[in-house]
Amino acid sequence: MIRVFVADAHPIIFKGIKAVFRNSTEISIVAKGIHYTELVNFLRTKKVSVVLLELNLPGFDFIQMLEKLKERFPKVKFLVFSALEEELYAVSALKAGASGYLSKSNPLSHLREAILKISSGGVYITNELAATIAFSETNQNPRAVFDKLSPREVQVLRLISKGKRNKDIAATLDINEKTVSTYRFRLMKKMGVKSLVQLIEKTQHIDLDLY
Repeated sequence: MIRVFVADAHPIIFKGIKAVFRNSTEISIVAKGIHYTELVNFLRTKKVSVVLLELNLPGFDFIQMLEKLKERFPKVKFLVFSALEEELYAVSALKAGASGYLSKSNPLSHLREAILKISSGGVYITNELAATIAFSETNQNPRAVFDKLSPREVQVLRLISKGKRNKDIAATLDINEKTVSTYRFRLMKKMGVKSLVQLIEKTQHIDLDLY
């Protein structure tokens, strides 16, 4: 039996998912939580196969959340089940450690397929998202370069674009200034620029808060 924890701030979501799998012989919805801390406390003491994760959990940046969850609970599979558009957020979520991404705009019938696939070691994305990723990889799409950045690189770039100094970035991300400088150099190399001004200019056509 695949044991599933639902991490979502909206009780109606849990009730709906619980109803869908009430008579399932494959999937058991074992618990819910509306805060990151509730999820962590449950994972520490109970066996969970899959976590259905809404990215908008109160009080936590989703990239940091996923990275920390995967680091602490490497055997647990995380399926993002979110109201946020997959076209904008899925790539970052997958890079941060999610095993799949399903928008809440999809029929609930897709949820069973997604849970079964990631619990068996696969990665679940919709055909539409797969096509979008393939397009970004093979065309000069302005967003393609950003999709190649790691979640941490996106975080650093977002703060740089807001005019933050290395010292401020280090404090915000809880890393040292030397590490920030390394990320800055790496970003300039990946994005093909030679100065901080050029780096910031190249981000102007992309809303980095969507990554």
